[in-house]
Amino acid sequence: MFELNLLCPENRVDVLSEALEALDALSVSVEDADAETEHEQALFGEPGMPPPKEGWQRSKVVALFAKENEAREAALLLAAQDFFESCAVVSVASVPDQDWVRLTQSQFAPVEITPDFWIVPTWHEPPSQAREVIRLDPGLAFGTGTHPTTRMCLRWIATHSLKGQRVLDYGCGSGILAIGAAKFGAQPIDAVDIDEAAVSSTELNAQANGVTLNAGLPDLAQGTYQTVLANILATPLKVLAPLLCGHVQAGGNLVLAGILERQEAELIQAYAPHVTLSVADREDGWILMTAQRGTAA
Repeated sequence: MFELNLLCPENRVDVLSEALEALDALSVSVEDADAETEHEQALFGEPGMPPPKEGWQRSKVVALFAKENEAREAALLLAAQDFFESCAVVSVASVPDQDWVRLTQSQFAPVEITPDFWIVPTWHEPPSQAREVIRLDPGLAFGTGTHPTTRMCLRWIATHSLKGQRVLDYGCGSGILAIGAAKFGAQPIDAVDIDEAAVSSTELNAQANGVTLNAGLPDLAQGTYQTVLANILATPLKVLAPLLCGHVQAGGNLVLAGILERQEAELIQAYAPHVTLSVADREDGWILMTAQRGTAA
């Protein structure tokens, strides 16, 4: 395995990455060329969303090739293109053989939700103290238990009595919240998402965890529920306020996540005609907001 290291400005990242893929690179990654220096830039997107920019002002683009001659030919071809202006070939270097599957898996350890409730990838044994476990491997759909918004929702589920409750997981992603609700006795459970891949992921993950739920597109959600969970993002949560509140039965719980601390006031305002939201949990700049139906301002 050989890697081709390139340096380019932010406005060349996209075209350079596409060109490398067209040249049969096995993978293409982008890093901050100024990482770990005083010029390092933070570049983060919200969960499930792309980052705000394609790259950094000085971006390091790394492409992997199976053979050295392929990497060197790619470097020569790129250097001859007009779009390579302001870019530079840094090096072509051999990459030591590694067990990439094992290396990737090692980055995902069991995640503690509460001392006795854990998210455990299938290649790990559950911790000895775990009394309740969700088996979930990182995949395409958002929700593996590693993000603060997911952990806060699961903590709420674990510390509230859902036994026998009808529950809706709106924007289910991997289905992790619906599965968590099932593990703590909720039934029946509807898990819905606008993405058909998320619906399929939810069904497979539910089967793997031995729980029963109904997964489908949003029109599956009908009537009212004793608990409505929605871990999405602030903007769609504001748009969905009437719909989500309409699905909460009198005295029922609404649980919202995907909200940054700075967005607290705008969420309270958006939901004020329906319920009174308050912050129930905080972690790493994110908040969990909850309300009970029937507490309208």
